Order: sequence, then C-alpha cells, then structure tokens
Amino acid sequence: MNWTNCFSDERYGITNYEKGIRSDFERDWDRIVFSSPFRRLQNKTQVFPLPEEVFVHNRLTHSLEVASVGRSLGAMVGQEIINNIEEVKQNPDAERFYTYDLKHVVASACLAHDMGNPAFGHAGEDAISKYFIDRDTQKEEDLKFKGLFTKEQWNDLTHFEGNANTLRILTKQYNGRQFGGSRLTYSTLGSILKYPCESLATQKKGAIHRKKYGFFDDDKDVFLAVVAKLKMIPDTVEGMIVYKRHPFVYLVEAADDICYNIIDYEDAHRLGILSYSEVKEHLMQIIAKHDNEDMSRFEKRLSAIENDKNEAVTYLRAKSINCLTHKCARVFIENQESIIDGTFNVSLLDKIDELSDVLKAISKKSIEKIYSYDGVVRIELAGFRIMSGLIEDFIEAAFIEESKRTRRHDNTLNLLSAQFKIDASSNAYTRVMNIIDYISGMTDLFALKLYRNLRGIEMPHI
Repeated sequence: MNWTNCFSDERYGITNYEKGIRSDFERDWDRIVFSSPFRRLQNKTQVFPLPEEVFVHNRLTHSLEVASVGRSLGAMVGQEIINNIEEVKQNPDAERFYTYDLKHVVASACLAHDMGNPAFGHAGEDAISKYFIDRDTQKEEDLKFKGLFTKEQWNDLTHFEGNANTLRILTKQYNGRQFGGSRLTYSTLGSILKYPCESLATQKKGAIHRKKYGFFDDDKDVFLAVVAKLKMIPDTVEGMIVYKRHPFVYLVEAADDICYNIIDYEDAHRLGILSYSEVKEHLMQIIAKHDNEDMSRFEKRLSAIENDKNEAVTYLRAKSINCLTHKCARVFIENQESIIDGTFNVSLLDKIDELSDVLKAISKKSIEKIYSYDGVVRIELAGFRIMSGLIEDFIEAAFIEESKRTRRHDNTLNLLSAQFKIDASSNAYTRVMNIIDYISGMTDLFALKLYRNLRGIEMPHI
C-alpha cells in the first residue's frame, strides 16, 4: 500500500455504471443520506434519553456533525499530502484525489460510521450478545443449539459488534434487494473498517486495529474484496483474517472522537448536569493550545455573550472542535509514514501530547457525571431489557421444535419485514442473522412499541 494506490473510485457490487456530474465519492454521500438506515438514526439515542423540551443530540445529528469535522480533516490532510509526498505530486490521479475527493470519502464514512449501532446503543449490543452467551451452557438443548454454528459464527453472535454491522448494512443483498447493497466505493467502505479483523482475532489490549472486529463471518467475502482493492496490509496472525487499518480510518475515528468528547459536554450543560464553569474550564484549556487562536479577541467575544450561557457554550464548543481538528490533521501528517505502513498504533487524538491532561480530565468527568447520569443509566437498563426480550422472542420462534410450535411463533416470524424473511431451508446462522438484521435496525421507539405489543403491555393501532 502507498499513497497512490490506497484509494479507488470503483464500487462494490457493480462494474459498469454511468458517470455523472457528481464525483463517485460525492455520490457515496448522497446514497447514504437518502438511505433508510441513515434516516432511522434520528430516533436512536446518542448518549442521553431524547427529551421533549431540551434539544440534545441523537445518532443522526451526531453523524452529521462528525461528517462535517471529517470533511475538514480530509481537506486539510489532502492538501498536506499533496505538498509533502513526492509520489503524489508526480501522479495526476493521486493529486486530483487528494485535492478534491479525500474530503468526500472521509465525510461519507463519517456519515455512515454509526449506522450499524442497534437501538439503545451499547446496551442493545450487549443484549443481542447476552442471549447467545446465556445459551453457552452444558444443557442438552443449548449444546444442540450451539452445535448448529461454526466457531467463527458463534463468536460473532456472542460478541455482537456495531462496527461489523455497519459494513453489513452498507453491502448486504437483503431479500428482494440489489447485489452490493448501497454500492459504495471501495474507498468509503475501507474508511469505515476501524477494526479490520475477524471476531476470533480480537484482543482488548495491544493492537488498536484488533480491539474489536470489523465483519461478520457471513460478510467475509465482502471484507476480503475491500481490502484487496485498497491494497490493505495483512497482519501476521496465524490462521486468522487480520489487516492493518486503512490510513483514512484514522481521520474518521478522529472526527468521531472530537465530536463525542466535546458535544457530550454541550448536551450535559443544556440538561443541567454540568455547570457552565465546569464546561468553560476544560474547553478553555483546549482553545488556549490552538497555535492560530487570538486569545485576546476570543475572550472579548466570549465575555460579550456570557449572559446567555448556552450561546457561550456553543461558542466554546465550536472553537474547541476547530482546535482539535487542526491538531489531529497535524498529527496525521507528522506520522504519515507509520500510518501508511500500518505501524501507527494509537488514535490521532491520543497523540496530541499538549492536550493529554485536559482530554483525560474530560473523559474522567464524562464517566463520573455524564454516563452515570440517572436518565442515561435508566435508558441503558430499559434498552437492555427491551432488546433482550425481542431477541428471545424471535429466536425462540425460529428454532422451536415442530412439535412445540404454536400460532404465536408463526405470528412472531410473520412480523419480520420482507427483506429479512426466513427461508425454512436456510442454515441456522443465516436465520439468526436475518433476525439480528431486523432487530438491530430498529429505532428506539419502534423497539419499545414492539416489545410492549408482544408482551401485551400496549395494544397496537390497526
């Protein structure tokens, strides 16, 4: 892999297609924006429950903001690559890509990065996994059930991963749909592969690209097609599929890290969880480290709007994000050689030494006061129960013995949308994945309503 062959405007799932006025990478953005999975993010919790009276971020607004930061990072880094890397200067295609297209690739990947997250976020992921973990016993019926899956498939199910689900949503040919899914460019698909390895290869400590996994066993061929097209570097892990990260992944990750670190603070202030002084203290420390910031002018402007604390926090947030964006771009360029050869092993944000202390302080306060906030904890607990119940109901209906099958089981499976319908002749893993596809794609509200309906807590409207 090098800077002239790590990108491609070819699309997964299609070879002959008409070029248009928009670049292929701009078309990726549009395809994601107009997709149903992206629209459903508007009713998926980011961190806080979605209140009626106070505006806070959901997965959709978060993804749009991450994409905005990602576009800036792509533009900054693209220009620096042109200025600093001789092989790019001498290659017209590469020069054109880094001048005009990298920003669209990163923005599109940022836009899509959370599409695989189920309802209720990490609580939903845990609930899906827990059903299969609880069935990993020595009971006869559980041993029989587990025996229906390969080792790789079972590990996928007991460690459900939203990152792997994003690749699946973007590329899967669901029932009645076109081959290749959204048919995005290989460049955009490679940029979302934060953890380019199979589930059995994960390790929590050590290599950054193996902390989680990036594809389900069912989507192995898709993954291998992407890494081959982009010349991604295989890692030396015997008997397992593992690759080093694609360079653009670091930009997508940085945009996400910047946004959730700073914007969670803004939301916490709006909800009264953090005081203005707490937010100001930490964000001012970030802004003060921006090389190009006129602090005298900044402080004068801040003082003029501090009567409106929400407006002041908005200003602090914007300036903080601007500072972190510039610094992440600088880290990327300073470490370009280790990034392209696959030896860079830390996030860009974690490599900003002069901001290490304040970023750690923000993380600590977020854990102590934001993520342990009563409303956040309650929705996690409720979401876990809801998703657990749905998985249990549908898996039971799909795998119950014929002698025990009732109309209730048939009716449950009939609720599956057309693209997720189960073929009786399909193998166990395919049946389970169809159910997970259906449930993981639900919005918070839809999952809640269906859970209530199935348990007779609430009657559906006809």
